[in-house]
Amino acid sequence: MSPDEFRRHAHTMVDWMADYMEGVEAYPVRAQTEPGAIAAQLPGSAPESGESFESIFADFQRIVMPGMTHWQHPAFHAYFPANSSPPSVLAEMLTATLAAQCMLWQTSPAATELEVVVLDWLRKLLGLPEGLAGVIQDSASSATLCAILTARERATDWRINADGPGAGPPVIFYASANAHSSIDKAIRIAGVGINHLRKLPVDDSGAMIPSALQAAVDADRAAGVVPAGVITCLGSTGTGAVDDLVSIGAICQAENLYLHVDAAWAGSALILPEQRWMIAGIELADSFVFNPHKWLLTNFDCSAHYVRDPEPLIRTLSILPAYLKSRETGSVIDFRDWGIPLGRRFRALKLWFVLRSYGAEALREMLRSHISLTEELAGWIRASPDFTLVDGPRLALLNFRYTPAGVTDEAVLTDLNTRLVERINDTGLLYLTGSRIAEMKTIRFSIGQRTTVRRHVVAGWATIQEVAATLRG
Repeated sequence: MSPDEFRRHAHTMVDWMADYMEGVEAYPVRAQTEPGAIAAQLPGSAPESGESFESIFADFQRIVMPGMTHWQHPAFHAYFPANSSPPSVLAEMLTATLAAQCMLWQTSPAATELEVVVLDWLRKLLGLPEGLAGVIQDSASSATLCAILTARERATDWRINADGPGAGPPVIFYASANAHSSIDKAIRIAGVGINHLRKLPVDDSGAMIPSALQAAVDADRAAGVVPAGVITCLGSTGTGAVDDLVSIGAICQAENLYLHVDAAWAGSALILPEQRWMIAGIELADSFVFNPHKWLLTNFDCSAHYVRDPEPLIRTLSILPAYLKSRETGSVIDFRDWGIPLGRRFRALKLWFVLRSYGAEALREMLRSHISLTEELAGWIRASPDFTLVDGPRLALLNFRYTPAGVTDEAVLTDLNTRLVERINDTGLLYLTGSRIAEMKTIRFSIGQRTTVRRHVVAGWATIQEVAATLRG
């Protein structure tokens, strides 16, 4: 493709992209295809000869688009948001064009230095303590794995990196029963063993019970194993529960345990001063992670990972073969030592574009709007005789269930709510996911898309009631 052809096709695609952003509401939120329908339209092998770009782009629209779930749809209320925005998309275009591999300072000095500065901007916006050093990971899952590896090595004086996990007594980690599944996966990848992750009981709010942590640590020390670290939730996936960092942090300080704070979704809300109650005690944490790619208009993937002291992280992950040494090694930051992969994308560029394009006030206004809409929805649910608000609202998340009069059998209610979510999602009018609280099947409603306004939530609530009415017969 020549530069002139590239320019012509790029203009066509940008026009399509702008039309998509403007008209995404016209699509069904969740893909309405059956399994295998997309694959069935694709040939069994790659072409021997190149095809025209017009043909490729036409097939993108004809084959790919019907199989897409539209995460930027204003009626997307499933999971958590995965925000995008025009400035972020434009930055991603530049990132793709530059195609830089930003593993070392020398391989792209601007990428490293912009990442340092922009993450410090973000730290200040969130009200995090001075002195925290930041790095952009691909996801909170990767940041949590880094934290677990660092805690594992710190607790064993870096023995496991040298000799493997069988060289001494097992290390133990602690998290609440509401902890994200990425923690279980990280424990497995780190070689700790899933049986050495203690899932601790939670209180009525869904938060870890600190006294249960202390009791578990005491029991493990008495059993001769090595308590290594605690992973806390700041906004759990199911309900948005927030662990008590003050009490848990005090235990970690007394017991010399590594404390990691997983704030993947809720961390964005810290740009709101009124929500900073969630990080009381954050000065006791060793690391903290949240995802600007969830609720701060920055395209996936962009996860902000902060550490109180980078040295243990670097010591855990750094390997320095001759081909990675440069004149500046040791005198500059080489972010390849701060994460799992050697290769790194220029993720800081899109975050820089977003923060500069919107400014803190516009971002705060969006988050406050989403939180307010969630509170209004909670009021409608409370006022309905056929629905029960089970949990929340917490920030922009709540859980409810369909509880028609006269139905008390839990198995029947589980079936009703399961079918309700399926039928709602089949309409394409909105997209919801389920959860489970205190053995009850619930329906999660998350508000977080850039273009979501009150009329979308009003329409969503109307759809929920209309579909529920069809189940009564």
